[in-house]
Amino acid sequence: MTDAIDEPQICNSKRCTEPAEFAVRWNNPKVHTPDRRKIWAACPGHVDHLQRFLELRGFWLDTVPLVDADD
Repeated sequence: MTDAIDEPQICNSKRCTEPAEFAVRWNNPKVHTPDRRKIWAACPGHVDHLQRFLELRGFWLDTVPLVDADD
């Protein structure tokens, strides 16, 4: 059995197949408890777009390198 962490993450932007390097962490306060962190994996080309999408809705918390996402 292979751990999911061992498999490369792919960017969550629509139709993107690039490897993800960033974790865009967010929370929808209407749906999630304050301590809940949702994560979108993002490649360098889409990290700004995904972050802005969440910022406009007031959901964005922070963006970190994908390897640091569990901190």
